[in-house]
Amino acid sequence: MALFFDNFDQQFANLGTVSLFFNTLFCWSQLLIRTKSLQLLTKLTTLASSLFIGFSLLSRWYEAGYFPLSNLYESLLFLSWCLINGYLFIEQKSKSRIVGLLITPIALLIAAFASLILPTDMQKALPLVPALQSNWLMMHVSMMMLSYATLILGSLLSIFYLLVSKRLALSPAEDSFHTNSTKKALFLNSLDLWSYRTIGFGFPLLTIGIIAGAVWANEAWGAYWSWDPKETWALITWLIFAAYLHARILRGWEGQKAAFLASLGFVVVWVCYLGVNFLGKGLHSYGWILEK
Repeated sequence: MALFFDNFDQQFANLGTVSLFFNTLFCWSQLLIRTKSLQLLTKLTTLASSLFIGFSLLSRWYEAGYFPLSNLYESLLFLSWCLINGYLFIEQKSKSRIVGLLITPIALLIAAFASLILPTDMQKALPLVPALQSNWLMMHVSMMMLSYATLILGSLLSIFYLLVSKRLALSPAEDSFHTNSTKKALFLNSLDLWSYRTIGFGFPLLTIGIIAGAVWANEAWGAYWSWDPKETWALITWLIFAAYLHARILRGWEGQKAAFLASLGFVVVWVCYLGVNFLGKGLHSYGWILEK
């Protein structure tokens, strides 16, 4: 039975990666070809990607007996799944296909890295070490990964805002997105607004994740905070997005100034999630893939 579900897990992860490849292809093809058939294929492959990766995580959960967020492979799949579903939600609410253009390549790279590049030994579901045998595993890590996905989404919208606004400033007459200044302004305002809303949703998740991690750390290691590299960068991430929300809410920042700050947050999130694990060890060493 365990072997069956182990194969099940890998097969669904691979199917999710393949589906994401076609989803990215269809999504970007809509820049050149706009047909209802292509739109339907894009929607179907998005849903299929979410289902396949979701089933992969569920089967792994059943097999291992714990929430599948204990190693780098599992967290990458979960992050990809969160990005896909975040993209589906924002696209449904905003009625814009721009989010798919930004998110599908990243979700594909994450899933492909997890399924095709990570060593087989790192993809296996192993018994939890004592420090991870806690109910806080689900609470802390799921909140952190959900916050990473949401903040990445919001930051990407801000990066795209900067790129589009710069292009419009340089060559407004050649803009390919809209044909008049009113529509251009509405388009940029929509990007800015959805970036703000998405980051505003992700920030409380990050806060809850950090607090839950501190409680778990005290339970496991006897201290709420130890200035571990991961903890330090989580705090830096929190401060960057706290500054972004402070600037928007209390200082009235919007448009390019706010987008620059959110774009910085995009880099910081990735350093916090992957960079720390690649460049140095600490108490949060589950993602250290260079370890010999």
